[in-house]
Amino acid sequence: HLAGNDSKQVTEEFKIIQEQNTRCQKNTLSFVLSPTQEDGRNLTKVQLREMTQRFIKEMQLGERQAIAFVHRDKAHTHVHLYVNRIDFDGKAYNDSFIGKRSQWAAEKVAKDMGLTTVKEVQLEKELDSIHIRHEIKDIHHRVMENERPQTLDGYIKAMKERNVEVIPSINRANKLQGFRFKYQGHNFKASEVHRSLSGGRIMGQLSRNRGMGKTVGVGKSVQVLGKTLEMSANLASSMAKNMLKKTIKRAIDRGIGY
Repeated sequence: HLAGNDSKQVTEEFKIIQEQNTRCQKNTLSFVLSPTQEDGRNLTKVQLREMTQRFIKEMQLGERQAIAFVHRDKAHTHVHLYVNRIDFDGKAYNDSFIGKRSQWAAEKVAKDMGLTTVKEVQLEKELDSIHIRHEIKDIHHRVMENERPQTLDGYIKAMKERNVEVIPSINRANKLQGFRFKYQGHNFKASEVHRSLSGGRIMGQLSRNRGMGKTVGVGKSVQVLGKTLEMSANLASSMAKNMLKKTIKRAIDRGIGY
C-alpha cells in the first residue's frame, strides 16, 4: 500500500494515514527478521519476500502500509521491516507483548519454511558451550595433576601451552578478584566453567602445590604476569575457606581426633 520511491516519500505516506489517529504517539512498528548465516546465504529474493509476508500474516498486520529492506552488506543477511501501526480506519495496532509475539511468529515462519529456528540455534550454542567448558575443566585438572604449578604465572603459562588463555580479572581498586578463560572463541568466567575452577579454589590449589597447609589472610599479594597485585577481600576469603575445608578433610581422612 505504498507508492513512494525513497524513504522521505514513504514516511510522508505513513504520516497521511497516521494523522487519522492523533492519540497514538509511537505509530511505526519496526522488526528485524534474521535467519541464521547459513540460511541467509541460501535464501533467494523470492524466499526472503515470502518469509516477510508470512511474518506479516502471522502478526495480523496484513492491511497496513509496510516496507521491507534486505541487508546483505554483512555476512548475516537480514530483513528490516517497517509497518504503519495505524490502519486505514485510523485504529492503532495492539502492541501488547509484541516482542514475545514477534518471536513466536518468527519461530512459526521458520518451521513452516524449513529454516533453522532460534530455539535450535540456542540449543546448538548451549551444547557447544557445555562441550567447551568440559574441555577447559579437563585441561585445568591435567595441568594441576601433571604440571603441579606453584604460581599463577606458572599456571597461566601451562594453560596457554594447551591453548587456554587465563585472564586475571582486576577490579577498579586494582585488586585481583578472579579469572576468565578464553578457548576456541569462547570466553567464560572461571566459576561458569565449573565451581571447582572458582578463583579461590584455583589459588588454594596453587598454595597446596607449594606445600602450604595454612590459610592465607585477606589482602595477600600475588605475582601475576610480572605484576604484584593484592587479592580482593572476596577472593582472599574464598581461598581461605577452601584451604580450611581441605585441611579439615585431610584431618578426617587420617583419623585425627578419633
